[in-house]
Amino acid sequence: MRILFIGDLVGSPGRQVLQSELDRLVDQHKADLIIANVENAAGGFGVTPEIARETLSLGVHCLTSGNHIWDRREIIPFLDEEPRLLRPLNYPPPVPGYGTWIGETAAGIRVGVVNLMGRVFMPPLLCPFGTADDAVKKLREHTRIVLVDFHAEATSEKIAMGWHLDGRVTAVVGTHTHVQTADARVLPSGTACITDVGMTGSHDGIIGIDRKLAMKRFLTQRPVRFTPANGNVRLKAVLIDVDEATGRSLSITRLSAPEENL
Repeated sequence: MRILFIGDLVGSPGRQVLQSELDRLVDQHKADLIIANVENAAGGFGVTPEIARETLSLGVHCLTSGNHIWDRREIIPFLDEEPRLLRPLNYPPPVPGYGTWIGETAAGIRVGVVNLMGRVFMPPLLCPFGTADDAVKKLREHTRIVLVDFHAEATSEKIAMGWHLDGRVTAVVGTHTHVQTADARVLPSGTACITDVGMTGSHDGIIGIDRKLAMKRFLTQRPVRFTPANGNVRLKAVLIDVDEATGRSLSITRLSAPEENL
């Protein structure tokens, strides 16, 4: 089977390119399960119930997120209502919503998803490594195929999570930093990894934000209200080939749509 994981959607440009490219990508690559990170889908910060429903209606099976999941107040009650929209599992209780999900492909193959957040240069949450251990053990009682979205700032922490879970999960994909990295590989015990999947949004801005506004923030060190950039809008993703019998990854391929030289 094949899993298509789509990097962080940034604002309406990201949502629009997802809508225009998703069906073609699914058909071209014969993807069986689609996952997308949506924590920046609403104007670059957070996600609304309407946007979550819209994204699911396109055929995305599961939505992951990160630190910006709390930016829109209206999403908080929705987190308890929609189990397909995840927030990082390692927030300390009490916290609304779900950090894991189990779904099925059209062929009836079960897949588990875990959403975690790092702690290096990020809020001091519960240990993501220990949280991953517990979550993976429970999910593997139901399926051998488990994907982890590790939403983290530090490349070292993301790579460490890949090695920590090698052989126990199908894939560990990094999100949050919005720049697709060139290190996609399958580790020795069968876990596919990439430090960052990249973002789905404008690549003429600064990690999806209008570059003039981002530059003003850097130059003045004063607060600036950010809005998403436009221009050179691309969908960034990875395609993971999985051995259904073992849950091991066979390959991981970086994608960009519209296509470009990677």
